[in-house]
Amino acid sequence: MADLLKQGLEKLNFSQNEIDSLIIKMEQYIKELILFNSAYNLVNTDNHDEIVVRHILDSLAAAGEIKKLADAQKAKGKNKVVIGDIGSGGGLPGIPLASALPDIEFVLVERMSKRCAFLENAAAILGLKNVSVLNKEAEKVKKESIDIAVFRAFRPLDKTMIKTLLDLIPSDGVLAAYKAKKEKIIEEMSAIGYEEKDYGLKKLEVPFLTDTSSDESRERNLVIVSKSLA
Repeated sequence: MADLLKQGLEKLNFSQNEIDSLIIKMEQYIKELILFNSAYNLVNTDNHDEIVVRHILDSLAAAGEIKKLADAQKAKGKNKVVIGDIGSGGGLPGIPLASALPDIEFVLVERMSKRCAFLENAAAILGLKNVSVLNKEAEKVKKESIDIAVFRAFRPLDKTMIKTLLDLIPSDGVLAAYKAKKEKIIEEMSAIGYEEKDYGLKKLEVPFLTDTSSDESRERNLVIVSKSLA
């Protein structure tokens, strides 16, 4: 079963040492997701390989871009860069990203206390010293307390949501949203007053996604919004 994960990590160009570490952590994480899924409604499937592709590899497909954003923050002289996974749910993309980027601090923001208990337990089992869990609604998180706000969901962005997310980051902070089709992203962003020049779009290649997903969700992109341009 780990073969699919191993192959996917290789396709995402992780080093052999990273792959070895990630396989151990992600297989344990998947076990926890499946074990607690029925009680906490963490992911939309209990199938191991679907979780690998649609959740783990999907989350990790942006690891390189997220690291570049964090490095850019460090280049500004920041001693510590904090990435917030907003509405973390079962820990996606936060736990896979924190596993792949151990030198960066992650805060998993989740409003449901039972899911926070799952997240704290999962982080402890995986030995993720760079992860903390915040049991709050995004609207109640301290403003400008997160350098990079990561957001993975399939509902459209709207004016209220993007204002909430942008409030969490400082003037030089960044929002990175996992989204699907480019044409729908352009439509969404236009509806909230953003032209294409106002944000970045990075195409994500998720290994094996075409084998497990419908046509509508095969395309994946990372939408990058700089607060300074918002």
